[in-house]
Amino acid sequence: MLPPEMSVDDAVARAVRLAADGQRTVLGIAGAPGAGKSTLARRVVAGVDAVLGVGTAVQVPMDGFHLANAALDALGRHDRKGAIDTFDGDGFVALVRRLSSNRDAVVWAPDFDRRVDEPVAGSIAVPQRTRLVVSEGNYLLDDTGPWAALAELFTETWFCSVDDQVRVDRLVGRHMRHGRDHEAARTWAVEVDGVNAARVAPTATRASRIVRT
Repeated sequence: MLPPEMSVDDAVARAVRLAADGQRTVLGIAGAPGAGKSTLARRVVAGVDAVLGVGTAVQVPMDGFHLANAALDALGRHDRKGAIDTFDGDGFVALVRRLSSNRDAVVWAPDFDRRVDEPVAGSIAVPQRTRLVVSEGNYLLDDTGPWAALAELFTETWFCSVDDQVRVDRLVGRHMRHGRDHEAARTWAVEVDGVNAARVAPTATRASRIVRT
């Protein structure tokens, strides 16, 4: 059975309520490639900050834990970048555990620079006063190790859902903006991203809420 659905506006309002509680809340936004996870996360952070003050919320993407391109080349996995084994899952779980415990004065998290297609360490500061941390990624609801440990670390996990054709079109546009021609972009969106999307789709049943984008 799928969890209850909510709109983007409802999601922002719920995030404001979570952040207003005064305790550290770590929110996970899962979904297939191209579902709009990053856009939703930005909307949530902006909405929370607008109501409760700038700096109340911080976005920390799972994509910061992509393995470097050189590592993917060495492992022979570069041609399917984005698959679950092309991320440092243990590192991501360790970061979410630190964010959830909120014992450090500042936690520095990595980001992902799409311009160079590489993770960038120590890019995002999450000070102890931050009330809401929003992390988004494909595999936040995966039930294999080490990802399964995330279930007890996130306060809530939302699944970002969108019409599949819209999702694929978004991916094609993204890949073309980063240098692929249309044919190569569509091939990657369907054959590489498509495999990952098929893995992610069944995990929606483990989410707290579905957000339609």
